[in-house]
Amino acid sequence: MGNVQRKNRIYLSPPHISGLEDQYIKEAIETNWISSVGKNIDCFEQQLKLKLNAPDVVAVSSGTAAIHLALRLLNVKDGDHVFCSSLTFIASCNPVIYQGATPIFIDSEYDSWCMSPEALEAAFENAKKNNKLPKAVIVVDLYGQVAKMNEIQAICDYYSVPIIEDAAEALGSSYGDKLAGTFGQFGIISFNGNKIITTSGGGALICQNGHEGEKVRFLASQAKDPALYYEHSQIGYNYRMSNILAGIGRGQLEVLEDRINRRRRIFETYVEELSTIPGLYFMPELEKSKSNRWLTALTVNEEITKINALELVQILANENIEARPVWKPMHLQPVFKNIPYFQHKDTDVSRHLFETGICLPSGSNLTEDDQLRVIETIKKAIRYQISIA
Repeated sequence: MGNVQRKNRIYLSPPHISGLEDQYIKEAIETNWISSVGKNIDCFEQQLKLKLNAPDVVAVSSGTAAIHLALRLLNVKDGDHVFCSSLTFIASCNPVIYQGATPIFIDSEYDSWCMSPEALEAAFENAKKNNKLPKAVIVVDLYGQVAKMNEIQAICDYYSVPIIEDAAEALGSSYGDKLAGTFGQFGIISFNGNKIITTSGGGALICQNGHEGEKVRFLASQAKDPALYYEHSQIGYNYRMSNILAGIGRGQLEVLEDRINRRRRIFETYVEELSTIPGLYFMPELEKSKSNRWLTALTVNEEITKINALELVQILANENIEARPVWKPMHLQPVFKNIPYFQHKDTDVSRHLFETGICLPSGSNLTEDDQLRVIETIKKAIRYQISIA
C-alpha cells in the first residue's frame, strides 16, 4: 500500500511577511546599523506615534519588557499590589512578580470577554477597606477586543490608580474614537511572531507623556548615565529593539490595515458558516468598538453539540489543523495558587470561557481553501457526535 499523503499543516496565527521588509533590513545591514540604534528604530517609533496618535512610543524587545518598564516607571515595588486581568497569557502579569509585587486577579465579563468593571469595582472596594489600594491596574484587550475602557477608566480615576493597557493582541483595534493601547497612562503592543504584524520578536511601550518616553529609553538601554565612561546610578535593562527587527516592523506596519481587514473577513466567514450550528457562540464585539479579530474565538456548549472544546481541538489536530483552547486564567495557574481573585458577580466567567472556549486558525495568510477545511472539519465532527448521541 502506498503512503497516504498528510494534509498540509494549518497554523493558528503564523507570521505573514509582506516583502516590503527586505529594503529596510538590507539598508540596516549595508549601513552596518544592526544593533539597538539606527534609522529603522527611529522611523518605526515615529510611524507608530503617528498611527496611534500618541505622544511617544518606544520600541523594545518584547511586550513583556514593555509591561516591566511601565511598572518600573510607576514605582511598583516589593509589597505593592497590582490588579490584573485573569483571562490572559502569563506575560501580562509576570512583570509584577519581577518587581516583587503581588498580582490580584480580576475576572472577565461576557460582553467583551475582557476585564469586568463590576469585579474591578469589588476589588477596589475591598482594597480600600483594607487600606491597600493597588499601584496600577493592568487591563488586557483580549484577542483584539478592547475592554470596557470608559467604565474601567472611571473606576481607576475615582481611586487615582493608573492604568497599563495591555493591547499586545489589539494593534489597530478601537473603542469609541480611541485606538487600543492609548487609554491608560501606558499602553503595550506586542510584535511577537504570532501577532497581527510582527518584528519576529519585539514590542512597544506607548507613553502618554514624552518625558516618560525618554526615561523608558534610558532604562531600556542599561541605564547608562551621560558620561564618557560607563557609569550607572540606576539599574537598567537590555530591552531595546534591534535596528534590523525595527526594519521588519516598518515593512509590516505598511500593511497593517490589510492584515486587519483580512482577519476580520476570516472571522466573518467563520460566523457565516458556523453560527447556524446550535451551541456555537462567537466572541462578541462591543458596540462602538472595532476588533482587529487577531484570533477568531468561540465557545462550545457541550450539552447541545455533544462535544466539548478540548475534544474539538483534538479532532482538528488529527486533521493537522492547529486550534487552541482559550487562555487558561491566571487564577487557575499552579504558580499563582492562593493569589486573591475577584469574580464577575456570582459567576466565574474566566473559568467558563476557558472550559468552553476555542481559538480557530486566523492568520491573515490563511487561504480560503484551508479555512473551508477547518469549517468542514468542525461541521463534520459536530454532526457525527450528534448522530451517535
